[in-house]
Amino acid sequence: MPAVTVDDLLSLPALRSIDPATDLARPVLTVTDAPRGYEGLGFPVRRAFAGVNARLLDPFVHMDEMGEVEYGPGEPRGTDWHPHRGFETVTYMIDGTFEHRDSTGGGGLITNGATQWMTAGRGILHIETPPSELVESGGLFHGIQLWVNLPSAEKWVPPRYQGIEPGKVTLLRSPDGGALVRVIAGELDGHSGPGNTHTPIVMAHATLSPGAQLTLPWPRDFNALVYTLGGRGTAGTQHRPIAGGQLAVFADGTSITIAADATQDTHTPNLDVLLLGGRPIGERVVWYGPFVMNTEAEIEQALDDFRAGRMGSIPA
Repeated sequence: MPAVTVDDLLSLPALRSIDPATDLARPVLTVTDAPRGYEGLGFPVRRAFAGVNARLLDPFVHMDEMGEVEYGPGEPRGTDWHPHRGFETVTYMIDGTFEHRDSTGGGGLITNGATQWMTAGRGILHIETPPSELVESGGLFHGIQLWVNLPSAEKWVPPRYQGIEPGKVTLLRSPDGGALVRVIAGELDGHSGPGNTHTPIVMAHATLSPGAQLTLPWPRDFNALVYTLGGRGTAGTQHRPIAGGQLAVFADGTSITIAADATQDTHTPNLDVLLLGGRPIGERVVWYGPFVMNTEAEIEQALDDFRAGRMGSIPA
C-alpha cells in the first residue's frame, strides 16, 4: 500500500474538470508487459520500458519496478558501487527502505514515499543498499528507478543529489475525490512538485478507488506514459485494459484518462499508476551500461574516465 495517503481526499486541491469540447483526449498507442529480471546483487525487477520504441519514451531512457517483494530475514539485496554519466537517476520508494551514498557525499535513507533524485551529469559513483536493520528483519520492498536523459548541453553539469521527503510531495485529487495524485516533479494543472529537474518532465503517482476515473490535463509538447504498479483498470477513452506490470503509451492530445475496475483483489484494493511525461530531447542516444551519451566516442571517454578514477572516489 502506498505510504503517502490522506484521510479526507476532499480536503485536497482538486484538478480541473476536463471539457471534452476543448480538450483533446490522447488515444493509447500501445500497452506492453514488463518482463521480469534481476538487478544489482540480485533484487527482482520488472523492465518497464522493454519492447517500447525509444522515440516514444524520449526523454526517458530506462525504468525498473523494484519488487514488490516481501523479504525474509537476511534476504534483502542492493547494488555495489558503480558509476553513472550523462543522465539523472530517480529512485522512488513506495514501500520499504533503501540507503543511498555517492562520491559527492550526498545520500541518506529513502523510505516509504520518499524520492532521491541524483543528477549524474559529468560523472558520479553511487551505491544503493537496504540498511542493516532491514537485512536482519526482512520486510516489504517496492519502488521505482527511472533514468531521465540530459540534453547534450547539460551532460557535463556537476553531479547533484536531492532528497525529497514524503511530506514534500504535492497532493491533489480528482474533481469527485475518487483519485489521489502525488506530484513528485514537474507541473500538473498548475501544481508543481518538489523535484528540481534539468529536463522538463512530469512525474506523479495516482491511486484510484474501485470504479473511479481520472482524467488529467496533459502538456501537448510532452509524451505521456502510464505504468501500472498494481490493480486493474483501463487506459484512454478506448478503455484499453491495464494491470500490474503494464505500460500504456499515449499518442498526441491534451488530456489522458485512466479508470479503475469496479472490482479489485484484496492484495491491491485500488488501481495504482505512475504517470510520466516529458518534452522529447530529440538527440541521438548512445547507451552503454551506466553511461548515456550522444556518441560512441563519449562512451569510450566515460569508460576511460571511470577506469582512471576521474568520476570520483568511494568515501571512507
